[in-house]
Amino acid sequence: MAAQPQEQYVVDPTGKKTAVILSLQRYQELMEDLHDLAMVAERRKERSISLEEMKRRLQKDGLV
Repeated sequence: MAAQPQEQYVVDPTGKKTAVILSLQRYQELMEDLHDLAMVAERRKERSISLEEMKRRLQKDGLV
């Protein structure tokens, strides 16, 4: 397996980091993480259900 390229920084004339270059794979991973966090935040006020209830719903929907 090839090593993942590290991020690279773009700096201004004073050496201050102003941007970052990521591999496409790392960027996609970060976007998936961001999406997951957005879904959690969106649903945080929903009532939780038991594992048994979840299994029942999945069986009812034919997913298990």
